[in-house]
Amino acid sequence: MTMVLNSLRGHFFKNLSCTTSSIITGRFFNGRRVHRLIPFIHLSKSCAAQRYQHWKHIQTAAKFSTLSSPSSETPASDSFTSPYLSVRICCQKDVADMLSEALLCFGASSTTVDEEESSERSDEIIITSIFSVCKDVKDCISLAADSIGLQKIPSFEVVMHDHTDWIKATQELFCPVEVTDGLWVVPEWTTPPDPQATNIILNPGLAFGTGEHPTTKLCLLLLRDLIKGEEFFLDYGTGSGVLAIAALKFGAAFSVGFDIDPQAITSAQYNATLNNIGHEELLLKLVPGKGILPSADFSSSMDIDQTAYDAEVLNNREKYDIVVANILLNPLLELADQIVSYAKPGATVALSGIISEQIPRLLERYSQYLENITVSKMDDWACISGLKK
Repeated sequence: MTMVLNSLRGHFFKNLSCTTSSIITGRFFNGRRVHRLIPFIHLSKSCAAQRYQHWKHIQTAAKFSTLSSPSSETPASDSFTSPYLSVRICCQKDVADMLSEALLCFGASSTTVDEEESSERSDEIIITSIFSVCKDVKDCISLAADSIGLQKIPSFEVVMHDHTDWIKATQELFCPVEVTDGLWVVPEWTTPPDPQATNIILNPGLAFGTGEHPTTKLCLLLLRDLIKGEEFFLDYGTGSGVLAIAALKFGAAFSVGFDIDPQAITSAQYNATLNNIGHEELLLKLVPGKGILPSADFSSSMDIDQTAYDAEVLNNREKYDIVVANILLNPLLELADQIVSYAKPGATVALSGIISEQIPRLLERYSQYLENITVSKMDDWACISGLKK
């Protein structure tokens, strides 16, 4: 396996694929960097481009390992109600982020790099990771370490916990986020710090969009400035539904959210209910993936009926006053004409999910469709917006 992974490593660093079937997010909570398995990839700002390349290689190697190893299959019985393994891994600080992402590819459900918790040596740090009890932790760590070029397996210790501890630990990671004065994103299980503010109540589940990521904040700030009342809004890649819900709270007349992941649609539907938003205001639609965005298992047992594929909604072009696509560079580039087609002439189209160094490529791609283009930035992430010609 080592020889195979090393071969893949050499090949993919030279010939990186730019498809985006990705499932990782990097998040910051009080000095902790948290990574979970979710539909859209968002990397932390430090060395984001380099880490994305490492991630693409790791993902491919993990896929190869999964296909060639029967033991890598995960029983369908894994769930929140199962016990889980908490694993503390000691590694060099300079590989902590890459190892965290590799661990997710080879079996971890989540990883946390805690800046405040270090080992006895100043150049080492602790990664706390979660595994299901059916996983061979040593094998997972070994594959992850090898995939990023480590010569030996980092030291680790394993403790089994009850599922109730897992739920509590997960909820502690998500705190109310003040996007700006008078605008909060609040986890379902907490009390809004400012009851008089615009509070978006969320339980993100496995969907991206909890309010703390710079791209989400940039989009929320843009929507708050743009929406004057009675607009039709499209959230292209809705995730948790945070932007579609926010648009309604800001005064939009109607929101539509597209996603290709059933879990995202389920999450967004639940979050709409938390915010007392009904079907007459918010339409959430599962759309077929085309190999550009992360693929979805449409035979999933998720509670989404076949009417989720609504051709009329998908083909309803030039209807929306505001279109936001907070996804990734590659789908933004490849789906440019499709994204813009949903906007009315003169409507605002906003594009995010990119790091600052990717701005020129998007500007070049969208200049034929948009005018009066502006760029906003936050922590090396960017949001581009303009008016449809």
